[in-house]
Amino acid sequence: MKKHNVWKAASVKWTKAAMAAALALTLLPPALVSAAEKPAASAAAADRDTALTASSVTSFLDRFFAQEAIQELAPGAAVVVVKNGEVLAEKGYGYADVDSKRKVDPKNDVFRMASVSKTFTAAAIMQLAEQGKIGLDDDIRTYLGGITFDNPFAEPVTVADLLTHRSGFRIQDPRPEDLNPNLKEYVSMKDYIAKYMPDVVREPGTAYMYDNFAFLLLGYIVQQASGTPYETYMEKNVFAPLGMKSSGFLLTDDLKKRAASGYAAGEPVEPYTVRPTVMPQGGMLSTADDISKFMIAFLNEGKTASGAQLLKADTVASMTEYRSAIHPLLPDATYGFEAPSQLPGAGSSSKVITKAGDIPGASSLMFLIPEQDTGVFVVYNQNGGLREQLYAAFIARFFPQYAMPASFPAFTAESPEQLVRYSGLYKDLRVESVVSKVGPGSRGRMVISDPLTGERALQQVAPGLFMDANKLLVAFKTEADGSVSYLKEPYLNPMGYEQKGLKPAGFNDIPSTHPYAQYILNLQSLGYYPNDPNQAFGPEQAVTRAEYIDMLMRTSAIPLSEKKPEFADIQGHPYAAAIQTAYEYGLVSGNAKGMFEPDRPITRQEAAVIIYNSLGGLYPEELLAPVKLSGKTDKWAQSAVKLLVALGYHGPEVKVDKAGAADFQSKKVLTRAENAAINDLLLTSTVTGASHLDDAPADTQGPAA
Repeated sequence: MKKHNVWKAASVKWTKAAMAAALALTLLPPALVSAAEKPAASAAAADRDTALTASSVTSFLDRFFAQEAIQELAPGAAVVVVKNGEVLAEKGYGYADVDSKRKVDPKNDVFRMASVSKTFTAAAIMQLAEQGKIGLDDDIRTYLGGITFDNPFAEPVTVADLLTHRSGFRIQDPRPEDLNPNLKEYVSMKDYIAKYMPDVVREPGTAYMYDNFAFLLLGYIVQQASGTPYETYMEKNVFAPLGMKSSGFLLTDDLKKRAASGYAAGEPVEPYTVRPTVMPQGGMLSTADDISKFMIAFLNEGKTASGAQLLKADTVASMTEYRSAIHPLLPDATYGFEAPSQLPGAGSSSKVITKAGDIPGASSLMFLIPEQDTGVFVVYNQNGGLREQLYAAFIARFFPQYAMPASFPAFTAESPEQLVRYSGLYKDLRVESVVSKVGPGSRGRMVISDPLTGERALQQVAPGLFMDANKLLVAFKTEADGSVSYLKEPYLNPMGYEQKGLKPAGFNDIPSTHPYAQYILNLQSLGYYPNDPNQAFGPEQAVTRAEYIDMLMRTSAIPLSEKKPEFADIQGHPYAAAIQTAYEYGLVSGNAKGMFEPDRPITRQEAAVIIYNSLGGLYPEELLAPVKLSGKTDKWAQSAVKLLVALGYHGPEVKVDKAGAADFQSKKVLTRAENAAINDLLLTSTVTGASHLDDAPADTQGPAA
């Protein structure tokens, strides 16, 4: 089997997810919807009893993993279910390694835990808080030594803010190069944090944004407060008391030997390490059997099987309490856990706490129901939505009370005039290329749309709370003055909020009647142009190749490369890092002399090719065949121009004649106004109904953000 180059493939996939989010045909509603609505379709009459026993859950798991659709999601999976201090079921399904036909052994096979690591880091923080070595309300600067960051707000970033993903930090997710093939490299937490430490850009404690860097800082705080290397602390104070002998944060020879092979698109993933080498937010390795020991202790008020007290009962209780929510049906996070996936009509049950994780070659989910003394953990060796289907099916089968549709008290629905306050563009705090558009619909409803899920109507069911046709909820956060600041939705990124854009001030040379005004104002609202009405925009000004790349990188929210520029003529250029990033992802190339010509005005067909390079693979040539072009387009650009025409990524400058042929004006120079149209449409338009792509295969999906 061909090895899958994980760091390169993950980088390309991630880049396409960011750059091409607006160009995907559709992102189907979560598989959990069908799994939750039809759990009884394959159930025998005897399974109508919801009692959770060793026999019933084993039968349930065997049937679940016997489904062909589930088997296609991952080569192998390990799952364990605990209740009342005992393991009810612990099983492996499929292969830990496909080539050798090694079957999954939940006691022996080691998987990457990904972000399930965060729960264990949180447990360590809470241990040290019990000892008085850490204060949850302390300013984190207390524990960071010489590492500094800017916080323009009066409120400090506290340890509790880190635990609940409300730090207010600028997003600083792991970078593609943090998946590293050099297994001998060592990068310390301190050095990594000092290099990439973000500043605060929102008032701490006010908004939920899933924050990997926050949990890296928490791991470093464990190290600083305990005076012990993080990995050593975890071994002595968490793993050893629990008897977790197959767990660690370093890829030791023993763990490597027992590791399940990871897969991406069915191909094996090459071995890799991570940066920093000890990664508290996602670097843990373990077995399903070891995780069962943690779940049993946590559900037993912190007491381990041997009688040791991992955490005090009060501490455990505090870790099950949700700390923020726009609406009670959509809680955010506890100290170390997050809310479960929404179930149709029910929202996210606050009675359930979960922790999911994804890293190339492994996905995982731990969910606990403390009042039922029940815990489930599943891990599998290929990224995908198996866990959501398992969660929905498990709840529907054994605890249907948590999937019951919510009842909403009577309220006075807002008038169309009042609903206007929700209208606008909302940008995801974590994945800034994810943008939702909210506006008025028919019959007093709201409409929300985005490039991945298309357009869907929202029916108000409570103040600030709306439900779509799939019976999933969208909530809006209202401030004291009545303004709307954030929304939380179920499809694109339920692990955080989307922030409402500013009211655009406009430009002094863009009247409201300007044909490109809306595109320009949308980008101004989202912060890509200065919100100053005294400034001129220059709509007819030509866009240079460098300026075009810079804008594309900014709207795509792609971390810029730190490598030496490939092209000699961009050395020292203000947009050199953006151009180098585009080059590394195969979006641009040099001329015959290896130059980029950054300050040459870009033609419209060149601009089209750069976008095509990021997502041409999503649209086979046969899909573009019906697109007719008029005017002159060079042969090397025809597919790219056809794609932009088919998807409608252009302004009113493109005219279609009576024969249906579009004149893209390919050889003309791109203007600032035209560039605004392209970038706005990349971020906000829905393309599911694009006429030339109606015959797209049903399984064509955009990458999930």
